Amino acid sequence: MSGHDHAHDGHGHGPGSDGHGHGPGGHSHGVSADADRRWLAIALALIGGFMAVEVVIGVMANSLALISDAAHMLTDAVSIVLALIAMRLAARPARGGFTYGLKRAEILSAQANGLTLILLALWLAYEAVRRLMDPPPVEGGLVVVTALAGIVVNVAAAWCISRANRSALVVEGAYQHILNDLFAFIGTAIAGVIVLTTGFRQADAIATLVVVVLMLKAGYGLVRESGRILLEAAPAHVDPDAVGDRLAGQPPVTEVHDLHIWTITSGQAALSAHVLVEPAGDCHAVRRDLEALLDKEYGITHTTLQVDHAQDSLLTVGRAGGGSAGDAHCADAHGPVHRQGPHDH
Repeated sequence: MSGHDHAHDGHGHGPGSDGHGHGPGGHSHGVSADADRRWLAIALALIGGFMAVEVVIGVMANSLALISDAAHMLTDAVSIVLALIAMRLAARPARGGFTYGLKRAEILSAQANGLTLILLALWLAYEAVRRLMDPPPVEGGLVVVTALAGIVVNVAAAWCISRANRSALVVEGAYQHILNDLFAFIGTAIAGVIVLTTGFRQADAIATLVVVVLMLKAGYGLVRESGRILLEAAPAHVDPDAVGDRLAGQPPVTEVHDLHIWTITSGQAALSAHVLVEPAGDCHAVRRDLEALLDKEYGITHTTLQVDHAQDSLLTVGRAGGGSAGDAHCADAHGPVHRQGPHDH
C-alpha cells in the first residue's frame, strides 16, 4: 500500500508561513510592500542625487577617494534598484515553465552586482597604487566638505532602508552596502583633513584602498551567497546529513533517502525526500509530523515528502548490491541513505 502524499497543506504557503506570503503578517514588523518600495525609492533618490554631485566635485578636486566613493554609491543605487525590481518580480504568481515564479531574478542580480563590485574595485586599486607612487595635487578642502555631506546622505539613506523589511536578503544587502559606504566617507573625510593640514597627498590614495577593501568584501560575499543558491546548495546554516538523521530517528520511520535541501531564493528553503515507514505506520500522520518538525527546528516550510510503507524492494535502495534497478525506487539513489542507528553518510 502506497502512502504517497503531496498535499498543498505541506508546503506552508499561507500568509503566516516562514518565507512565504506578503499579505497581513507577511512582514514581521508590519510594514507593507508598498511602504517598503516607498522607503527604498527615497533612499535611491538621496543616493543617486548625491552620487552625481560627487563625481563632478571629485573631478574638480582631483580626488580619487571621492570618485571611488561615488563608484561605491553607484553600486548602492544598483542594489536598491535590484531590490525594487525583485519585489515586483517575486510578487508575480508562478505560471508556465517558471514553476517557482521569478524569485531567482534576485539571485541573478546579486551575482551581477557582486561581479561588478569586484571589477570596479580592481580598477580603483590599480589607480590608487599608481597615485601612491606619483600623487597628484588634491583639493583637501573640497574633499572634506563633500565627504561630510556624504556622511549625512548615507545616514539618511540607511535610516530609510532600515524602515523597510530587512528580512529580505536583497534589502539587507542594500542596507549593508550603504553602511559600508558610510564608513568609506568617514575615511575619505579623514584623508581630506590630512591632505589639508599636512599636505600628505598619498592619504587620498590610501583612503581609496580602504574603499577597495570594502568593495571586494561586499562583492565576494554577494558572489559566494548567490553562487551557492544557483548551484542548489543547502542553506549555509542547515546540515543535510543532520536533517536526514533527525527525520530517520522519528518512529515509525525506517529510512530516508533522496533527500534534497536547496534555496529557492534568499530566505526560502525547500526540501524533498522519500520516507519509508513501518508497514503498520500511518503515512499521512508521519508526513504531518515530519513537516511540523522541519518547520519548528529548521524553519523549512516548503516541503515535498513522499511517504511509503517499507517493502523489501524499497528497503534495498542505496544498499551495496541490494536489489535491481527494476525493483528499487530509482536506479541511482541521490545522496546518502539515512536510517535509525549508526550508518555511513
